[in-house]
Amino acid sequence: MASEMTMVGARPGKESFWQGDAFRALAAMLVVGAIAAAGGFGKLSGTADNDSMLRLVQVRDLVAGQGWFDLHQYRMGAEGGLLMHWSRLVDAPIAAIMLVATAVTGSPAAGETVALIAWPLLLFAAALYLLLRIGRELLPEEALFPLTILGAATLYYVGIFAPGAIDHHNLQLVLMLAMMVFLLSPGTGAGVAAGVAAVLMLAVGMETVPYVAVGGLFVSGWYLLRGEKARGATAGFGTAFAAASGAVFVATVPAAQWGAAYCDAFSVVQLTIGMVAGLGLALVAASSVLSASPWRRAGSLAALGAVVAVLAVAFYPQCLSGPYANLPPMMQHYWLDGIGEAQSILTMLANEPEATAGHYVTVLLALVIFARHMRRTGVRRGESLVAAMLVVALLVSIWQVRGSRFSLPLACLPLAMWVGSLRIRAQATPGAASSLSLAGAWLASFHVTWILASLGLWTLLAPAGSTSKPTAEACLKPADHALLAALPPTEVLVISNLGAPMLRYTPQRVLAGPYHRNVAGNLAALSAFTGSPELAAGVVRDNGVGLVAICRGNPETNFLARRAPDGMLAGMLAGERPDWLEIVPESAGQPLELYRVSLPGG
Repeated sequence: MASEMTMVGARPGKESFWQGDAFRALAAMLVVGAIAAAGGFGKLSGTADNDSMLRLVQVRDLVAGQGWFDLHQYRMGAEGGLLMHWSRLVDAPIAAIMLVATAVTGSPAAGETVALIAWPLLLFAAALYLLLRIGRELLPEEALFPLTILGAATLYYVGIFAPGAIDHHNLQLVLMLAMMVFLLSPGTGAGVAAGVAAVLMLAVGMETVPYVAVGGLFVSGWYLLRGEKARGATAGFGTAFAAASGAVFVATVPAAQWGAAYCDAFSVVQLTIGMVAGLGLALVAASSVLSASPWRRAGSLAALGAVVAVLAVAFYPQCLSGPYANLPPMMQHYWLDGIGEAQSILTMLANEPEATAGHYVTVLLALVIFARHMRRTGVRRGESLVAAMLVVALLVSIWQVRGSRFSLPLACLPLAMWVGSLRIRAQATPGAASSLSLAGAWLASFHVTWILASLGLWTLLAPAGSTSKPTAEACLKPADHALLAALPPTEVLVISNLGAPMLRYTPQRVLAGPYHRNVAGNLAALSAFTGSPELAAGVVRDNGVGLVAICRGNPETNFLARRAPDGMLAGMLAGERPDWLEIVPESAGQPLELYRVSLPGG
């Protein structure tokens, strides 16, 4: 496993476009696009994730005239709608592509389709290009071909760049890689660009806080060690971080909300901490007195860190806990525990052991390779950044599996170094042993290898008579909602996992949706589905529900029925329908069963 290759950096010379990283990234994008086209662009036909579906609804609302600063989703949640925590910075480019394509084709539907295909594929190309730029800085030339193959395959299989995937995770990964590229480059300009990328990461979603923190600590640590040589980049990063925080705040937060503190979206909390931390870092780096010695630099940075920590603890202590810490117990028990991407590694091992290896094995392998390499050659600046970011991404993925979207692509860097070293060995000493070692390294470096191996092993070892699990795609296709779309608009009681698809494919309104801010709507839906028919009748009457929808094949349906076996939903699955519900005849036997509400006095 040990690598004999030195990570010295394969900086490009006067190579043509056809030999460069941009061409490789665009070529890979075209291949991925062709694969998606050959499969009929599956995610466009109804298997996209909930967040991508609701993002499309948000963009449609923006294009239709909803205000830039108005982030309410008026067709979801309790009366008055749901105030989303997402950023218009993601909506804007998607809406722009949609409008341009609509103007060219003359068809809003065609414009929407172009945006759903183009946006994630462009981000795929950007992510691969940036990954290759990092490789240029750290890896020898022989590792760049493996990095291209491993990077493209990994970005493809993590699923966040598939056509139709317009959620914010793909943009976050691109911004993280961009920040890393700029941090690897010396100079004030690179520091400024890294600071801007870091703030944009936060603006897109607060789950990137750990990666922004790594970037800030890396800049500070390099300034601490190198002093004068790092002053320009450090001052540039700090200044840009403060300035970009102010710009994002003004551009995305309405004036009426400037004093409102939110932990899950860019608000006065992030503005205050960003301004203090950014300007403080810039002042420390710009001061010749404070930069004069390592001890002065250490003291200044420690004082700045203490000020930022006191500021956070004293004024925004509510933001120091996890994003779901304040959810009502009912939502934690019946909703949060069923969200796949929010599960820890221990929960995955208990519930989906066959899926766990794909998220972690190649990352752990990459860290072992990295550790062996750095023990032999010493720790270099660029390698320390990648290693720190990879460790943090792994820790995040252990807490919540969604972190693997960041750790898996980063793992490609040391894995490419390993494969590259074995390619050199195979060329220098041809033979069966070298060829087998190289083939094994290639296979072990693809995380999809471990997914397939785990699934195969699970199939062999699964207990006899075990049943297949419900598919998450149940009732997510347009055809599943065709009947509902044709019915007069009303309030629909449905599980949270189907809230976004209903908004995308129908004019209906829903109570539930898989979003932590939708407390009132989700509590009402959970109370109805897990409570008695009598309790459900009260919820239905209080919220003006006109239809109840049941999808037997959706995992959330079965999850709620298992946790509340005496509830209305479990009863309906067993054929025990409340007398105030009447099935819509056309929906009988369909994936999505519809029931009209007929309550006395309703």
